[in-house]
Amino acid sequence: MGIRQFIFIVVLLAVPLASYFMVFKPQNEEIAKARTEIDYKQGILEKLRAATSKTADLEQANAQIKQSIEAIESRLPSTKEIDTVLREVSVIAGKSGLKVPVFKKNDKKLPPGGLALEQPLDVEITGDFDGFYRFLQDLERIPRITKIQDMKLTRIEDGDGNIKAAFTLTVYYQEPVSPAGATASAEKGGDR
Repeated sequence: MGIRQFIFIVVLLAVPLASYFMVFKPQNEEIAKARTEIDYKQGILEKLRAATSKTADLEQANAQIKQSIEAIESRLPSTKEIDTVLREVSVIAGKSGLKVPVFKKNDKKLPPGGLALEQPLDVEITGDFDGFYRFLQDLERIPRITKIQDMKLTRIEDGDGNIKAAFTLTVYYQEPVSPAGATASAEKGGDR
């Protein structure tokens, strides 16, 4: 084997080794970096897809909550309609065979509960117990939101088995909304 052949073999071996270190190894490193970056971006893309699907769910949940709020607000009479609710309660009492109730405005201060305000009324009603029971059942069915609290039942000694019921009937209502969207009470407070 001569020097010429030896140089030829060395060059023949040096070309692939040199191409590995100078071409293939840097390209493999760049490919590995690109794969890492692709994996990272795919992870971010999956997170964005999950967040986007949650956003659609949140929009649907918000729409359902808005409908629920509107349904509850539709059950709240305005200040002007409280008398209508009281007439309705009186009619229910009359249909139940009870003496038409006496309503007295209760001046107990109550904090507003969001958009709903409370109007407590002291009520005294007399009649037989079965009629009073029917009255309570019918009162539950009215579309307006009311609450009975502080109820006291006493038997009337009249021989007919009648009772006298004294309780606080709270009617929930809302201030009428002006066309601009602010409540009437907010406008009054702003004028001061």
